[in-house]
Amino acid sequence: MPTKRQLLKAAALLAVTPGLPLRAAESPATEKKPKSLLAGVQPISVAERQARVVRAQQLMQKYGIDAIVLEPGAAMLYFTGIRWWRSERLTCVVIPRRGDIAVVTPFFEEPSVRESMTFGEDVRTWNEHESPFARIAGVLKDRGFKSGVIGLEATVRWFVADGIRDALPSFKLVSADPVTRGCRMLKSPAELALMKKANEITLAAYGMVWDQLRPGMTPADVNQRMHDAQSALGGQGVWTMALFGEASAYPHGTDQPQQIREGQVVLMDCGCSVEGYQSDISRTFVYGEPSKKQQQIWQLVREGQNVAFEAAKLGAPAGNIDDAVRAFYLKHGFGPDYRLPGLSHRTGHGIGMEGHEPVNFVRGEKTELAPGMCFSNEPGLYLPGEFGVRLEDCLYMTADGPAWFTVPPESLASPLGRLG
Repeated sequence: MPTKRQLLKAAALLAVTPGLPLRAAESPATEKKPKSLLAGVQPISVAERQARVVRAQQLMQKYGIDAIVLEPGAAMLYFTGIRWWRSERLTCVVIPRRGDIAVVTPFFEEPSVRESMTFGEDVRTWNEHESPFARIAGVLKDRGFKSGVIGLEATVRWFVADGIRDALPSFKLVSADPVTRGCRMLKSPAELALMKKANEITLAAYGMVWDQLRPGMTPADVNQRMHDAQSALGGQGVWTMALFGEASAYPHGTDQPQQIREGQVVLMDCGCSVEGYQSDISRTFVYGEPSKKQQQIWQLVREGQNVAFEAAKLGAPAGNIDDAVRAFYLKHGFGPDYRLPGLSHRTGHGIGMEGHEPVNFVRGEKTELAPGMCFSNEPGLYLPGEFGVRLEDCLYMTADGPAWFTVPPESLASPLGRLG
């Protein structure tokens, strides 16, 4: 069974061997299951989650919000460590501007919810004939709030907002984004370490699957191999997308039948999570000998990534990166704006516990880049009726400027790249 060192060495060799053609695996029966890369991974500590709550309370004070309400999902996990799901029976977390957090959950779910809790003791239960919103009101009353402002995390559902409004008529409901985004947008060293691990897993999986592509494979065949590789390496919440030939000109795919053929573009967009933190990497290959046009477009997209990376300066508005890439592509005859053939989507998106998070590399985005922000860098070019090329690597902002989670490949002959 290969070791972590052997896997990374193999991926590195693939990335620097010029002219290495895509070829079929000798036989699926000869493939060995890779070893998980999760050894030494450190989950987010309780102390860090508690510090996040303190930071949220400081932001609530700044923005005049007396409490925020979180439903199950990334935000609840971020602040509390509670892993739960959504149903018609409300489980939520209340973070008050002062005092301890509280959990509201159905009575019969309390033992399971407590298993997932990392800190805090205040759990308010409700029975099936009772209102969970009365429990939320009780939390705020016990924290000394008779009226004020409640912030709702962006994904809170309408029936929850409506129930809170009815149960707490003396409170105003507002967006909790200034608080939740104010915390989650800037990643800590521990968060960056988990994102690096997720990216390491996805890149290593590409190194395994790239060498297994063969004529006649369907997207389902390739997706299954990439899913299995990321899972075997330790990735959780694995997702994959494979597009061949003309279908690669549709950024998020098409239902048209596809099979790998000689000289055809193979575009893959894949990722996974580690302890809730995401990777997102796209690679574009050509099976067999690429045409001159395929090589030219691939290299132009690779240069587009460099343009974006160099424009990502501390203090610059995030929209500047999108502007710089579109200006570069326009000089080469693509665009203007979102017109095809060209770049029909934003240059990049925020990433962290969710694959897409605010803010984005998109025109008009005024948020200034700061250390701890993380983004995808994916200035694809799409030629309807022919093919598309997307290279996607994620970056994070440091005190010295941008840094790669994965360094993009330098040529179509060596299309994998390496760890940052």
